[in-house]
Amino acid sequence: MTNEVAAAAEMSACVSERVASELENQLTQGQELWADLIAWLSEKGISLLMNVIAAILILIAGMVAIRLIRKAVAKALSKVNRMSKLLSDFIVSVVSKTCWTVLALVILQRLGVNVGPLVAGLGVTGFILGFAFQETLGSFAAGMMIALNQPFKVGDYVVAGGIEGEVLELNMMATVFATADNKKVVVPNKVVWGSAITNFSALGTRRVDTKISVAYGADLRKAIEVAFDTLKKLPGVLEEPKPVVAIASLDDSAVTLNLRPWATCANYWDVLTNAQESVKKAFEENGIAIPFPQIDVHMV
Repeated sequence: MTNEVAAAAEMSACVSERVASELENQLTQGQELWADLIAWLSEKGISLLMNVIAAILILIAGMVAIRLIRKAVAKALSKVNRMSKLLSDFIVSVVSKTCWTVLALVILQRLGVNVGPLVAGLGVTGFILGFAFQETLGSFAAGMMIALNQPFKVGDYVVAGGIEGEVLELNMMATVFATADNKKVVVPNKVVWGSAITNFSALGTRRVDTKISVAYGADLRKAIEVAFDTLKKLPGVLEEPKPVVAIASLDDSAVTLNLRPWATCANYWDVLTNAQESVKKAFEENGIAIPFPQIDVHMV
């Protein structure tokens, strides 16, 4: 029993000695690290502090400069004739992002970071991304062509990319339409620019084309005069160009007349829906018959 107690005491003493030795080693290392830190701060701390302060000042000055550059570029572009808002916003955005990139590189270099490999890495990354996003870049290039040629703008009613509707939004990648039945359709600019574009709003006015039929036994001259007078008085119809009423075709059961008033783009649909109704009522009031299809059968 005495031997076991002695062995335990000896083991405990050994462990205590090892712990004390390890603590002494850790303390020594800590003191060495602290001494190294103090030495590094004494040698380079002031320089690092000055670089950080300089970087902060460069950042503040750069932010102010970028804001002024954005305003100056936007103001200059606003004075350019036929400069679309899409292209103007894109140029301002590119100038702003370029300035921010240059500012970031300047700040990193001021802090002692070697920006050479970073710039080279950005070039390689750009090449890889360009190869991977060929379709996206195609839409971007088409967006540039739309911005330069301005075939339509936001608010125009167009047919483009197989979609008919009002242009809700236009950016460098896609065009957003609102169809007549109030559906939102997003079409890539590559598809829009790669197809025929019909702009119904570009010229300000539109001719309304609709038709109405009269019986063969009716007085055609009177029918044309009544239709013409009715269209002239119809709300939304323009005085110039004057409405046109003319014979379109001689059909099996009726004579078909073309009704062609002119209206502004905003009033087009109202004039279209009201023209036939108003002319029909005028025909009824003047005893002009509107026939229905019929076949005369002669029995031998």
